[in-house]
Amino acid sequence: MKHFIYDFLIEKGLSENTAIYLNMIGLLIFVLLIAIIIDFVIKRVLWKFSSSIAARTKTNFDDILIANKLPRNIAHIIPLIILIEFAPQIFSDFLYAEIIIENTLRIIAIILTLRIIKSFLNSVKDYLKTLPRYKDKPVDSYIQVFMIFAWLLGIFGIVSIITGASFIQFATSLGAVSAVILLIFKDTILGFVASIQVTINDMVRIGDWVTFEKYGADGDVIEINLATVKVQNWDKTITTIPTYALISDSFKNWRGMTNSGGRRIKRSVIIKPTSIKFLTAEDIERLKKIELVSTYLTNRSEEINSYNINNNIDKSILINGRNLTNFGVFRKYLLTYIENHSAINKDMTLMVRQLAPTAQGIPMEIYAFSDDIRWVNYEYIMGDIFDHVLASVSFFDLEIYELAVAGQD
Repeated sequence: MKHFIYDFLIEKGLSENTAIYLNMIGLLIFVLLIAIIIDFVIKRVLWKFSSSIAARTKTNFDDILIANKLPRNIAHIIPLIILIEFAPQIFSDFLYAEIIIENTLRIIAIILTLRIIKSFLNSVKDYLKTLPRYKDKPVDSYIQVFMIFAWLLGIFGIVSIITGASFIQFATSLGAVSAVILLIFKDTILGFVASIQVTINDMVRIGDWVTFEKYGADGDVIEINLATVKVQNWDKTITTIPTYALISDSFKNWRGMTNSGGRRIKRSVIIKPTSIKFLTAEDIERLKKIELVSTYLTNRSEEINSYNINNNIDKSILINGRNLTNFGVFRKYLLTYIENHSAINKDMTLMVRQLAPTAQGIPMEIYAFSDDIRWVNYEYIMGDIFDHVLASVSFFDLEIYELAVAGQD
């Protein structure tokens, strides 16, 4: 049959050379048309069949296979086999072209195989990401490792076809250049090892808030793959970090804060030392009108007065004996205020403390945890607390430190 057109053209009086070329072109067009028609039919059949199966099943894995074009890629197999089988017949009179076409078709077969593997692995990756158990795991890293091995085998096969060497001989000859290969794939190897350690030690998950000062990253992890970790910062920029940096450098993961149900508030106001004083009886009576410290002042002042009387303390000078200070009462007021605040987590550390004096003054720090860890709500809670703190300072005759600027009154 391969010389049917050739024989027909010879009978019509065409030259042998012309008949050979027209015979090759005619057979090529005929086989290509057959392959295209079969490819179209198989794609339609596979698409309808897979769609009907996907509609009846409960799992979404088959839907993901269709979305990643696995049936479409599989449909190309039979047409490609037809081309490979008929190529020797079409180019039987052109030996050099026959070798080139056969090698090209084999290379296309390798590439098609890689595409099928890629479609399947991407489907597995997308399916695993839909499962809660694997949603925060670096699935991308492992899929990329399989694809790298598949591409390496594919490249070895392509080079083997081009050079004419057997695949095993070509693979074994790579031992001499293994050092170069290790150098080229250094980041990939380090990333693969890092991905395993990150997963085993549960260091980072997708969705974690991390702070990586060395790379300027501060935000949520949105992707972990073989070579890089992508962090979406709070300003919506994306920072890319080498995966192996997670095990070689120091970074902060805020997952513990997220899981604890509270977000730390650690902020202070600086009180001018000159505004701190002992409280007189009149001051105490005035401050008793503040409900949050009224009971405290009553009990504490009775205790102090009893101690001073029993020990014959001369109270004509305030410094003698035991006394209350406006700074101490203010600290007690803030502690009571925080303890009664509805947005503070009462099950976590809560205190108001006096820090070491500085050149500007004495810091009064609130250390507590908000009940809401969401950033916007957290900032609102902290702002609300310190609005109240700053407004209440003057009721205790205290002053906030303000930096004096030269040339200004």
